[in-house]
Formats: sequence, C-alpha cells, structure tokens
Amino acid sequence: MTRRDSLKYGGLVVGTGILSGCAGSDGDSTSGTTDEESNESATDDEGADDSYSVEMAPVGELSFDAPPERVTAYFPGYTDMCVALGVEDSLVAMAENSRFHSHHFEELDGVDAVDVPDIVDDDGIDKEIFYELDSDLHLIDPEWLVNNGFFGLDRDDVEEIRENVAPFFGNTVFRRTDSWHDYRYYTLYETFAKVAEVYQREERYEAFEAFHDEYVAEVESRLPPVDDRPTALLTYGAGDEPEEFSPYRLSDRGTNNKQWHDLGVEDALAGTGIDGLSTSDRGTIDYETMLDVDPDAILVRSDTIRTADEFEETVLAYMRDHDVASELTAVQEGRVVRGGPIYQGPLVHLFTLEAGAQDLYPEEFGDEQLFDRDRVAAIVSGEF
Repeated sequence: MTRRDSLKYGGLVVGTGILSGCAGSDGDSTSGTTDEESNESATDDEGADDSYSVEMAPVGELSFDAPPERVTAYFPGYTDMCVALGVEDSLVAMAENSRFHSHHFEELDGVDAVDVPDIVDDDGIDKEIFYELDSDLHLIDPEWLVNNGFFGLDRDDVEEIRENVAPFFGNTVFRRTDSWHDYRYYTLYETFAKVAEVYQREERYEAFEAFHDEYVAEVESRLPPVDDRPTALLTYGAGDEPEEFSPYRLSDRGTNNKQWHDLGVEDALAGTGIDGLSTSDRGTIDYETMLDVDPDAILVRSDTIRTADEFEETVLAYMRDHDVASELTAVQEGRVVRGGPIYQGPLVHLFTLEAGAQDLYPEEFGDEQLFDRDRVAAIVSGEF
C-alpha cells in the first residue's frame, strides 16, 4: 500500500461504526481525563516514519505509516495546533477563517499566520470540495458536519468522503452544549496531544505543555481570593452597538472558555434557567434580561477584532449611553470587556489568558506581558 492508501484505509479496522456517534468512545460523555491510546510503534523522535496508530472519539483508531502531508481542518483551534507543532504547511484548507485570531502570531518571531482557502461558502459545504482538495486526512469531527443542517451534508456524504478521499479525525471540543455530542470530550491539551501524535511531534507538544503549566500556575498565583473574583456573563454581540446577545455558559468546560476557567471566573447564568448557545438553541437575550442577572462583569465576543482601547471606545461607550445598559453594574464599573475567540488552540490561548487577566484584574496585571514570546517562538521552531 502507498502512504496515502495507508492513511485512507488504515483506520477501517473500526469500520462500520465510525460515524455512529460513540465509536471509539470510552463511554464518558463529559470526562476530561486521558483515555487509553494505541501508539505502540511510534518512537520518541520527531518525524518517525514507523507504523503507528492514534485513537480519538468519535472515529476510533486510525493507523498511519507516516504523518499526513495534505490536511483539511475545520475549527481554527486545530489549525492553531498545527502552527504550534510546525506543520502548518500541511494544511490545504480550513473553515471559520475570519474567526481565527492569528494576528497574535505577529508577536512571535518567525511564526506566520496561515493563509488557506475556506471550505464553507454561503451555501454550506459542497462535498466536491473534499475531492478537489484531495487531502490525506480531514482533521474534522464528522459528527459536527452531519449534525449541522446548514452544511448540507448527511451521513452518506461523509461516509463517501471517508471512503473515497481520506478519513476524518477530530472532536468538537470548543463547547459542550450540543445534545448530539454524546461521546467523549477532550480538554484543549488532550486534543493537542492527539494532533501531536498524528504528526509525530510529541516532543514539541511536551515542551508546550510544560510551558503552559508553568504559565497558568504563575497567573493563578496572582489572582485575588475566590470571594473577590467576579461572576461574569459571556455573550456574543455583533457590531459596535449591540442590542441582542447570544449567551454562552461559562460553566461549560469547552475549550472556548479555557482562559476564563484559568482566571477563576464564575458563571453569572448559573441557576437562571438560561441555556448557552448550541446547534439547537440559538436564543438571544437583551439588556432587560441582563439587568435581571446583573453580573459583576460582561464578556462580549464578536467577529470584530479590537484592542482593549478600541473595545472601550465602541461597545462599552455605547452601553454607557444606553437607557437600560447603563444601569448594569458591569457597565457602571467598567467591567465590560472582550470575550475572547470562540475557537482557540494552544498558541491563541496564551494570548487570551494574558488579555483576560489584564482586562478583569487591571490592578494586578495592568499592561504587563505575562509570558515569554521568544521562548514560545523557539518551541514552535523546534528549539526546546
């Protein structure tokens, strides 16, 4: 078999259940603990070309005889992982390009933003694009594709792509509010570890993990006592003058909330009966509902990338002049801040944790640079 044949068909030992929703799952729908993995032939050397296998729910186990050379991703968090591992050149396409906060990479010497085509257009996803891209691997959760009607793909389409083009390997980890996701979840770094195994870059992953653990521990050591930390409402609000917001649940353990969990922020919607954004729940809230909750802080996401000053001069300024929003405690105390990206990988997370600390606890962190950019850039370059 050729290298590509091995990538396409090596995982078919788990075969008919690959899109069943639970294939390869350990039965834990919410656990963040590490599962049993099979990687018997892989060595500790980066770039090893011996046969190896990697397992991840929902697809189960895939076998490889070499790291993939042409990869299509969906979530920018996975693209972020590829950049961190130094394998971004393997990416031929992704989705949600506009929500990939790769501008942060400008602060990392030698690390460039990824510029690849988007697989989603105004009509969803045409399955023919997968044939045209001819990837070795789709770094995509197949259940995400079949459970979002907007894409126009059904199980038969995804199975056809798996059989005729390349297998899928991925898990929707950015949130945990979708009812169809009844298989195992992974934390950001558990997911990152899986991608590192696929690319045989475990040593680089381990260097990132050690840096991350040290960085988070240092930030946590400087946080105020638990009783002095704010409750926060995390929302999505479009434009400079938002009137309606899509709520997220900070209690959700998805990777989109990682920096807020690291910062000890509590969910202001706990006990309110308001659910978070999901595939089936697209509900919104207004300022009157916010006032009923009246959180200590409001974290606002949008598709516009702004500095802290730009955010204050637009969104916060608008709220301060609004008849209802101006009554909110968070508005009066200036604790309306940027909510951070929906999709983040290990690199973007380093920056969102820094920004979140500066925005929520300015008296402690101010404009201080909280992590060593040169050290991160060196890890990306393979110097560790």
